This record gives sequence, structure tokens and C-alpha cells, in this order.
Amino acid sequence: MKIKPNMIPLLGVMAIAFAGNAKAQEQVVKIGHTGPLSGANAFAGKDNENGVRLAIEELNAKKIVVAGKTLKFELHSEDDQCDAKTGVSAAQKLVDSGVKFVMGPYCSGVAIPASRVYNEGGTMMSTVGTNPKVTQGGYKNLFRIVAGDSQIGASMAAYAANVLKAKKVGVIDDRTAFGQGVAEEFVKEAKNLGLTVVGQEFTTDKSVDFSSILTNLKAKQPEVIFFGGYAPQAAPMTRQMKRLAMPAKLLGGDTLCSPEMGKLAADAVNDTVFCAQGGSILEKAAEGPAFKAKYKKRFNLDADAYAASFYDQTLFIGEAMQKANSIDPNKVGAEIYKSSYKGVAGTYAYDEKGNMKQAPVTVFTFRNAVPTPLASY
Repeated sequence: MKIKPNMIPLLGVMAIAFAGNAKAQEQVVKIGHTGPLSGANAFAGKDNENGVRLAIEELNAKKIVVAGKTLKFELHSEDDQCDAKTGVSAAQKLVDSGVKFVMGPYCSGVAIPASRVYNEGGTMMSTVGTNPKVTQGGYKNLFRIVAGDSQIGASMAAYAANVLKAKKVGVIDDRTAFGQGVAEEFVKEAKNLGLTVVGQEFTTDKSVDFSSILTNLKAKQPEVIFFGGYAPQAAPMTRQMKRLAMPAKLLGGDTLCSPEMGKLAADAVNDTVFCAQGGSILEKAAEGPAFKAKYKKRFNLDADAYAASFYDQTLFIGEAMQKANSIDPNKVGAEIYKSSYKGVAGTYAYDEKGNMKQAPVTVFTFRNAVPTPLASY
């Protein structure tokens, strides 16, 4: 067909209309992330963010269609600094920006107060905050995507009694919601198993000198010391235990199961630090090695503790949107509650409070300053 000069404006209008129609068939879905992107725990926050980012890239590649529109997922990430006040502000910012699905927080001390903000804003929250209080607020569409403190603390107490054959234990916690919570669960189960708690000490999540409290515990001769806290404190604590020639093993929760421990404490961690992390052994999981390789290729980093969990839950949310044929958090949440998802780090199915029904726990130690899985429970 020959195009006449007077047809050109009409063709332009048609082209614009077609582009507009194509645009109208796309639905933007904002996925929020909140975690420590600065400070001592930034390595963990960035790892979690990368897990979400990798999942979002895969969801966009799938071109998921919901209610006749192709979903375009966007990542909106906020630094909560593992600080309650900052975390609440970050939560409000995400809610005000129209984010209806948030991955995080990482720290229980942020997750507990932030959960109220997300609930009031109608935003779904998927967190690795392990303190039992995180899921005790009665909020719907709040999911804990890993094992909680009761499982992690109890697992380490059982490991101390049954594998390490300890009789006397010391306990230190950093007074954070996470550290105190997981230490309390360890003590509870340790006493149930007949272990004697010879001493309990307290520190902060900013301390780096533990000589005094370690000297106090050394005099009481515990075979193991459980530390409720984070890697930036556990690493110097491990070095100081070695300097004091303490024979005790250092036990902890998921926050110690990090390559960061090996980077900060070097060979002091080898066969001395034992920790429990929610999730199965990735090396032995069907999709574990492939995920680790994919993560390494994308970010030029090794996946840390919970990248796979954040990746899995983000994909679960995408799948639930398809099944519900909706991006309404209530409809998506209802689909998640009634279904399950087999991911890299485990199978995700939740009880009415948002806790995983069967959350696997893996015990690690360190060999050549690298976290090495020993057994899953």
C-alpha cells in the first residue's frame, strides 16, 4: 500500500495508541526488601537482597500473566541497619511507596516492631527474624521463612548433649531480641536434657572485647559456650577464647553460620565454632549446587546463610499470584497458606501463625575457615 502524506499523522497516532495499549497490558509489582545494608551485618543484608534480586529477574523472564496483564516485578530496597527505629521508618517508607510484598527484615529486633507497620499498611512480610515474638502478633500475611529460635536453640542444646557430650555449659547473649531469644531457647532445652548451666553473661551487639566475661566463664570450666548474637561479635570472641586457651567449643544460631565468621576469625573457628541454621544442606539438596553456581555467576560472591530462603519465598509469592490470578496480598496470602512450595532450601508450607510447618535445621562447623555442614534435623 502506498502511504499518502496525509496518512502519516494518522499512522503516528496509531503507533502511539498501540504502544500505550501494550503498556496498559503490563502490571508493575513492587517487591520490597529491608535489611542491614550498612554496618557490621551489611554482608547479610546484601546477601538477602541478592537472593530477592535473583528471584525477581527469573520471575520477569517468565513473563507471568495475572488477570490478563504481564507482571513486571521491581525491587525496592531499604537499609534498616538492624535498628528498630530505623527499621520502622524503612517499613513506613515502603508502605507509603505502595509496596505490598516485603522480604525481610533480617533482624528480629526490627521484625517485631516493623510487623505492625506492614500489617496496618496491608503489606505481606516474609522474614528470617527467628525470635518467637515475630509471629505472635496475630498478623496475617506474615511468614517466617526459616526455623525459629525454639528449633535452632533446641537443636544446638541437643547437639551439645548428644554429640559433643557436654555436661556443663556457659551462655552469653548480646541483649538483642534475636540473641536473647535464641539463648533462652538453648538454656530451656539444655536444662531439659540434664545439662548444667554454670554461668550466664551478657554483652552488646557493639562490643568487641569479651576478655572479662570469658575469664569468668573459664573459671567455671564449661565444655561449651552458647553465644546468642551475630558474627561481628562471635568472631573476636572466638579469637579471644583461643588466646585464653579455653578448651570450650563456641555454639550459636544461624547468624554464626556465615562465611563472614571465617573471614573475621580465620583459623580460630576451625572445629571450634558450631552453629545451627534453618534450611537443608544446599550441597545435598537437589537444586542446591545449581543455585550456588547461579548465584556466584550473577553476583561474583558465594551465597551466604539465607540467600536461598529469600529466593525461594520470592518465587513462591510469584507462583501464588499466578494461582490466585491476583496481586492482592490477601488473595496471594490465602493461596500461600493453603499450598506449599518446594524450593532450594526446603519445602515451604505455613501454619496459621505463619511459621514453617517443617523447617529443616542444619548444624555446621568450620573447616579451613569455611562453614561445613555436619547434619540436618
